[in-house]
Amino acid sequence: MNHQLIREVLCQIGEAVCRKVHQSLREQSIEERAAVHQEGADDTIYQIDKDVEDILVPLLRAQAAALGGVVLIAEGIGEDSEEGLVLPENITAGQAAIRIIMDPIDGTRGIMYDKRSAFFLAGAAPNKGNLTCLQDIEVAVMTELPTSRSVLSDTLWAIKEQGAHRYTWHLENNTRETRSIRPSQSPTWYGGFGQIARFFPPGRDVLAAIEDEMLATLFPDAPEGKAIVFEDQYISSGGQLYEILVGHDRFVADIRESLFRKMRKAGQKTGHVCHPYDLCATLIGQEAGVIITNPAGEPLNAPLDTTSPVDWVAYANPKLRTQIEPVLQRVMAKYYLF
Repeated sequence: MNHQLIREVLCQIGEAVCRKVHQSLREQSIEERAAVHQEGADDTIYQIDKDVEDILVPLLRAQAAALGGVVLIAEGIGEDSEEGLVLPENITAGQAAIRIIMDPIDGTRGIMYDKRSAFFLAGAAPNKGNLTCLQDIEVAVMTELPTSRSVLSDTLWAIKEQGAHRYTWHLENNTRETRSIRPSQSPTWYGGFGQIARFFPPGRDVLAAIEDEMLATLFPDAPEGKAIVFEDQYISSGGQLYEILVGHDRFVADIRESLFRKMRKAGQKTGHVCHPYDLCATLIGQEAGVIITNPAGEPLNAPLDTTSPVDWVAYANPKLRTQIEPVLQRVMAKYYLF
């Protein structure tokens, strides 16, 4: 793998997606952006998503040969093939050097209403066929897709065992400023942002109850009438990762699939969950020192696909993990989520 070239190509695509989204926010109405284009295998594809897909595939096609051939895995792209989209088109999936898993707009619902930044996410791994997984990713890029009121966009990237990096891009001046990545060094959740993700129904009452019980266990002597912790229900896995990377949040747990497994056994209707393409940039967090695991505390892993359900937990530093993880696991077990 030519890691530097992959990084450059993914950053280029991320910036092109950013420009396209910004253009859509200026030129289209909310109703146009939020129109449903199609129902994907595990998510809804809106018109703003489709507009972005139309520009990223040609950009990747132009670089595919130089990259040694690419299998692209992305929601709504190449879904008529079991292998995904193979570029250039004159090779087979087995001949491609790399697999790229991509979420062109992670956080569509926030950005299509011009409420909050979304993120372009991409990860590249050596092509191991259908056995390729998240742990195989060696290059990851995430590019902020800001609202119409901002002309600044952060790009964060990592190459395995080479650290995590960040720059801020000015969309109007086309200048780039190197910025640091510094997750919180606080040893405690108390007084900071952290949350269990519960932005979609059903099951929000259970997830809230789990979080309340965790807080009561962790901080039994917290003064009455005071805010113990703060929460931010960011409807974007990339956004949640970003908030931890830049020091805003200290902890996040997305355990929707664990809850839904229990609900399915009880014959209850379940909802939307996180998928591997939502987590394809977690290498950046790992390279920055963030601890990212599954709920059992094991290294996060999943197939490189768009449909597998994935739960994940992130701690900004090891001390936070030591404080929070045992309590999270104990309360999840009490609610039969293990």
